[in-house]
Amino acid sequence: MEAHRSHCIRCGECCQRSTPSLQVEDMPKVMKGPIRRSDLYTVRAGEIVWDNIQCRLKKTEGEIVKIREGETGGCTFYDEAGRRCAIYAHRPVQCAAMTCWDHTEFMRVFNGPKASRTDLIRDRNLLRLMMAHEEKCPYVELEGHVRAIQESGERAVEAILGLLKFDHDIRLLSSRRLNLNPDELDLLYGRPLTETIVMFGLKVVRRTDGLFFLTMSAPSSQTVSDT
Repeated sequence: MEAHRSHCIRCGECCQRSTPSLQVEDMPKVMKGPIRRSDLYTVRAGEIVWDNIQCRLKKTEGEIVKIREGETGGCTFYDEAGRRCAIYAHRPVQCAAMTCWDHTEFMRVFNGPKASRTDLIRDRNLLRLMMAHEEKCPYVELEGHVRAIQESGERAVEAILGLLKFDHDIRLLSSRRLNLNPDELDLLYGRPLTETIVMFGLKVVRRTDGLFFLTMSAPSSQTVSDT
C-alpha cells in the first residue's frame, strides 16, 4: 500500500501486475460491450493460482472469470505506450475500486458476488457441453490421477491421457462443428489441460501422430493465474 499517495499517478503498475476477475456487476459490460467473451478466460475450481491478497499459492474453491493477459503479462486492455486503459469508462468494478494507497473499497468489491460462466452463457447446447466437460475433466480427478502415478503407473497415466483427449476433443468439436470463435474456448472450458497440467509437475508433448505423451516437468509460473 502506497500510504503517502492520495491520487493515481498513472504508473500502470496495477494494470501490468495482474488482471481483474469479474464481479456480477460487470455482466452488462460483457453482454453489451466493450468486453468480449474472447477477452476472458475461466480459472476452474481446483486450479492452483497465486492469491494476490494472501500472497501465496492456493487451490481455487470456485471458478473465476478473468480478463486475459496481454503479450507482456499485464491486462490485455492496458495501453502501455499511452499509459492508459483502453476501456477506462467501462472498466471492471475491481479496477474502478483499486487504489494503491487504500484497499478498503477494493476489498469490499472483491468480496462481493463473483461472475461465473453461467452468467455469461445462455445457449443451452453450450451449457450442456460445458457441464459435460466439467463432469469429465474436474481438476480434483486430474490431481488424483497424477498422485496415483507412483503407485498405479501406466494405469494412472492412461487415465490422465483420457482426460487430456476429452478436453482437447471437445474444444475441437466446439470450434469446428459449432463454428465458435477459438478465442472463446478458454472462457467456456477454462485453459487447456495440456497447458495447466504443468501445475502438477507434468508436461505434455504432442507426437507427430497426434497423440499425447506425458513427461515430467517442473511447475511453471506461466500457467499459474492470479486472483
